[in-house]
Amino acid sequence: MKWSFFPFIGILMAHVLVAHAQAPPSLHQVLTPGPASGPVRNVILMIGDGMGLTQITAGMYAGGNRSVLEQFQTIGLHKPYSQSHLVTDSAAGATAFSCGIKTYNHAIGVDRDTLPCKSLLEDVRDLGFATGMITTSTLVHATPAAFVANNAHRANYEAIAVDFADFGLDYYVGGGLRYFRNRDSDDRDLLAEMEARGHIIATYFSEDFAQVHPDTAFPFGFFTAYEDPLTAESGRDYLAMATTRGLEFLANRSAKGFFAMIEGAQIDWGGHANNGPYLITEMQDFEEAIAAALAFTRHNPGTLLLVTADHEAGGCAIQPESTWEELKFGFTTTGHTGTLIPVFAYGAGAELFSGIYENTAIYGKIRALMGW
Repeated sequence: MKWSFFPFIGILMAHVLVAHAQAPPSLHQVLTPGPASGPVRNVILMIGDGMGLTQITAGMYAGGNRSVLEQFQTIGLHKPYSQSHLVTDSAAGATAFSCGIKTYNHAIGVDRDTLPCKSLLEDVRDLGFATGMITTSTLVHATPAAFVANNAHRANYEAIAVDFADFGLDYYVGGGLRYFRNRDSDDRDLLAEMEARGHIIATYFSEDFAQVHPDTAFPFGFFTAYEDPLTAESGRDYLAMATTRGLEFLANRSAKGFFAMIEGAQIDWGGHANNGPYLITEMQDFEEAIAAALAFTRHNPGTLLLVTADHEAGGCAIQPESTWEELKFGFTTTGHTGTLIPVFAYGAGAELFSGIYENTAIYGKIRALMGW
């Protein structure tokens, strides 16, 4: 009789665990931080899409056991699940950062009822701060879109492009020219519309990004590709340069300060492809941009630099047969996983980002640090 008690306990615990796992997550889980340690004027939010701990480790080991992320003294972890799924996608993950809500997978700047939410980028724009966005994907892809658009589904690229054009960013660099010009759904030329509002826009067709020096008197945009930009391995090299120039541009664009979202998008694509070399080269490219942002932060008091990810992609692991000369990878999926995601913080208010918290808390902490 005494041994039959243990299976009963096991069954009881299993029921408890299942009940807990199925408990509906809160849609608004924004932690309220304490008072900021100092004024924050500039916020740089860097998102390595699909960048989990293994991707960070791989970039470090492939880079001679060194990473710029070692210079960050404040490190936390966020919980990336969405309202609809334990394993989030980039749209819901980015909306958690931009609006501070848990929403369903595929949602762009809307809640679970598809009602629009106001993003951090909208808030700072409306208060007179400068706004910037840089990505190695298209500018209408899920992560950047969640900061400037409101749409029920991430795949509605041309509708997202309309929201993007109407938003009024001060500085933007990325691919996706086709969604702004030569559109399928209508005959609008969104570039011409933005230029009519005073934007100076250049494209890869006519100019090399390295040769462009924008005037801070006008909003500036550069389209790096007709659709998706090249991979870093294939020669794409603008991310770090666009970061350095973009941060200086934004700092001179508004006396109040700025908010910039910078995405290393194709780390995610390397995970989806289960391609270790692709993953490493994208991670190293993102690290160069992080180094550029870190240099700016050190020389500009009142700047907060955050580096995190929306989720991990690929279920990636460094295998036992790996050597310093050659890393061997194993993958559990071509999709995303639900593992906790690191948050690296440096600069003004960085200490608020230690610990473990919801992904939505990043939104709340930034708002608190900027005094809203």
